[in-house]
Amino acid sequence: MVQTVGITKAITNLNEAHDKFNLRQTADPIFFTEWFEDLPELTDSEKESLNRLKNRYFYYAADGSITEGTVNIIMLSPLLELMGLCDPPFKKKGEKFVKVEIEYGGEEEPVLEGFIDALVVQNRLWLVLIKSKRYGFSVRQALPQTLAYMMAHPNSEQLVFGMITTGEDYMFIKLNQMERQYAMSNKLTLSNPQHNELYEVMQVMKRIVGLLVQE
Repeated sequence: MVQTVGITKAITNLNEAHDKFNLRQTADPIFFTEWFEDLPELTDSEKESLNRLKNRYFYYAADGSITEGTVNIIMLSPLLELMGLCDPPFKKKGEKFVKVEIEYGGEEEPVLEGFIDALVVQNRLWLVLIKSKRYGFSVRQALPQTLAYMMAHPNSEQLVFGMITTGEDYMFIKLNQMERQYAMSNKLTLSNPQHNELYEVMQVMKRIVGLLVQE
């Protein structure tokens, strides 16, 4: 019988994710240009909504730590709704159970399993993977587990994109399963007092979703 292990227990740091899945972070500057090139423009109405979300976040943060469930309610769901990702042909799933087989680990390696916090799909293909973490955590702390979840994509020939967020900070990931390599965007943060970086977050999400819908 194949042993199953929770992803969060089996993958506790980035080196483990690299070793178990034979992954590497590429330094190729043209591997992940989708997060900064050819970004779509936002309407004034969209910017107004994003300003309201930023103000809402700090309204809740003023009371102290914000739970993962609250971040999903006050930030992620409204952001997906604003982009139309809760309506056909997309579907948002609150918790999606996934299993990941470790191809390079040999017969004795366990199957990893866990839950994705929110998943947007079209025609049963994963478009945007969102892993939210509790207030006060660095988005990079969720990178190892998020890579493991992204490796569970059923079609290894398709590029997979992800986004990790704490509600305050956001980071995008691009994964090529066939070549076993990935790259990350810069961290986008609401803590910038001079500019609402949620604008860029939505622009990148629009850009990625637009590319995948065309495939």
